[in-house]
Amino acid sequence: MSRSPLMGCVFGLAMGAVLAGAASAQVERGVLYQTAPAMNATIVNRVSPQMDALLDQLMTEGRSMTLDGVRVFEANDKFLPGKIAIGLAHAVIEAPEGDPRRARFLDGFRRLSELTLEDANDSWGIYYYMSALHQLNEAGLLGQAVSPQTLAQLRQNLDWRRFVRQDDLTLINLPNNYYGVAYSIARLRYLMGWEDTSASEALLAKTLEHFRQYSGEFGFADETTGEGRFDRYSVLLIGEIAQRFIETGVAPPQEVKDWLRRSVDLLLPRFNLRGEGFEYGRSIGAYGETAFLEVLTAAASLDLLTDEEERMAYAFSSRIAARYVDFWQDSGTGSVNLWDHGRKTDDYRGKHRILGENISLSHQLFYTNTLWNQRGYRDRAPDAGYADWLKTLPRSTTTWFSKGAEDRLLITYRDGDRVIGLPLINGGPGQHMNNPYFPVPYSPGVLAGTANETYPQLLPRVTLSDGSVLQPLSWFTNVKVEVVGQTTRLTYTLPAMDRMGRDAPVRDDRVSARTVYELSPGRITRRDEITARRGVTIQKVDLELGTFSSSAQSADQGVVFALGDVAAFQGQGVSCEPAAADGGVYRTPVGPLRTVVRCQADNPGRTWTGGWSVQFRDR
Repeated sequence: MSRSPLMGCVFGLAMGAVLAGAASAQVERGVLYQTAPAMNATIVNRVSPQMDALLDQLMTEGRSMTLDGVRVFEANDKFLPGKIAIGLAHAVIEAPEGDPRRARFLDGFRRLSELTLEDANDSWGIYYYMSALHQLNEAGLLGQAVSPQTLAQLRQNLDWRRFVRQDDLTLINLPNNYYGVAYSIARLRYLMGWEDTSASEALLAKTLEHFRQYSGEFGFADETTGEGRFDRYSVLLIGEIAQRFIETGVAPPQEVKDWLRRSVDLLLPRFNLRGEGFEYGRSIGAYGETAFLEVLTAAASLDLLTDEEERMAYAFSSRIAARYVDFWQDSGTGSVNLWDHGRKTDDYRGKHRILGENISLSHQLFYTNTLWNQRGYRDRAPDAGYADWLKTLPRSTTTWFSKGAEDRLLITYRDGDRVIGLPLINGGPGQHMNNPYFPVPYSPGVLAGTANETYPQLLPRVTLSDGSVLQPLSWFTNVKVEVVGQTTRLTYTLPAMDRMGRDAPVRDDRVSARTVYELSPGRITRRDEITARRGVTIQKVDLELGTFSSSAQSADQGVVFALGDVAAFQGQGVSCEPAAADGGVYRTPVGPLRTVVRCQADNPGRTWTGGWSVQFRDR
């Protein structure tokens, strides 16, 4: 395919018929809820029965339980005993007194607590188990659920000291965000009468110290020790911390409320009709949606929302709950599906954890629904004006995470019913090379990366004559965002490239780059100017577009798609060819990519100027 200008008039005219063509309903988007059922109705009538069925199977089959081909007790899920406990505790408490289901679940809790007593149960598993015991104790049912001998052993097992050194309160081979988990366990142990308040107070101080140190002036938690990785968890963490205060009856300090409000401000412009959540980073998919639930519900419970914001937050929460059943649950297996039919999530949440993932996702829906019910929303229909309210949200919003030697931010751009995120977030070890962290646009069900994969999604990958592979990652400087009318323009420079091949970014200043993005209605463009030092030769530049769109055709002006939200793609400074996507690699949280467009420039010398344009289908 011949090279062509980034934005060609001929290309625009040629696309007219395509953009006006067939509708592009995509299963990756899920249901568009012009109206949605009340959240409590979804939980009671659809989520609880699915969870009860799994618990009944667990109580019947015990260690021999198999779920969608996985023998759940042989899968090395180190949180599973705690998740089983929290799932059964909810079932016990929700069953009315005198209902035979309560007796059945109490008996199941007693038997399974004994069955799993010696099983590995770490950190989050300890927290879930402590929360379950506390809830049963508050309901006056603990004695019926756990034998005295088992409870005595659980008192020894369920201890924050299993992952925190008691002498200096340092974590044992865990990231700093686990201080919040440790605090929660210590506070619950106090409420159970198992220890005094000294440990929980000290661990709370550590939790807040960590948040202050690594959230900086903007109030979002860096996932690393100051190296600049900000993702879903950077927004969610303060929601989890706030929820621990709510759960244990402690009034949070004002700074926690301030941090939580900043997360709310990031989330509000991302509301939508489908209940779609985070589209970049790790542990997204269903968890990218429940992250919204947890933050918004905590903020509502702490009176941090205006009356209108609270109504809209509930309307969005109701859509998230409906989407969980309609989109994420597989009626054929009776399980949530994060892994099959072209879906993929991070190795951390692999299918070996299938039972635990069902329980933890349901738990997040259960407890947030309880909080909304306490706010007076039980069985209340979501606000009928929600769809109109969405139209009042700003087209473009910029959220800063850090400024300094390197800058970190997120642009949220609304284009019809598409919410587009453009994050500059990928510092530090572990994820910088994986394309869900690339500084490229993402949009749920439209533009996506693949967990733990490194193919160059919408990002120029530079190969030097000595074989070094470099990418424009991590060192974003001189970042500038301009909004003119309906167009948002982002510019930044990279004084050095990130040399691939290591777990942590490797700075290579033999090559530098300048990047310009423009986001406008129906279109995103990127342009790069990449320059190598004297004596350094660029052998190849390549990039790809993996897309849900299909029926691709090549033309002199680009690649056009007959089906899908992405209507056309055009490269500049590269030659591009479409092909069917490999179903083994090109998978996303919501389903398989159908087409991959591979682009390449050979032997550009010391400099390469190029880019791409993505055009969306009109709605």
